[in-house]
Amino acid sequence: MNSETIKLILLFYKTENMALIEIEGMEFYAFHGHFDVEKVAGNRFLVNLKIEADCSRAGQTDNLEDTLDYQKAYLAMKEEMAISSDLLEHVCQRIISRIKSEFPEAQKVSVKVSKMNPPMGGQIEKVSLTMEG
Repeated sequence: MNSETIKLILLFYKTENMALIEIEGMEFYAFHGHFDVEKVAGNRFLVNLKIEADCSRAGQTDNLEDTLDYQKAYLAMKEEMAISSDLLEHVCQRIISRIKSEFPEAQKVSVKVSKMNPPMGGQIEKVSLTMEG
């Protein structure tokens, strides 16, 4: 993928030692879509990921092993976006399942996938789907 753009924002809020990790503005070129042209030509996608997890120990120890490694979360997202799917619902559910499977400390996961300029017969900036699990 030659146009990966990551804007990483970490927002920590105090609610019983929970933190909200946000990886925003990930850009991928992928082949998701129902129509044949989408599967052949591909399209640009923007992805935002939110993971709620207890990061209090890392706040005390300053040790990467005591927190959810968001570099590894990004790499998991990148791998999932490379797997072609017909529906954004399927892409989102796969991402949620993968993050929860690889990061048991993830209490809640939310993902938003946006397909840029979807081929829907008109001028449309993007169509987005947000799922939570």
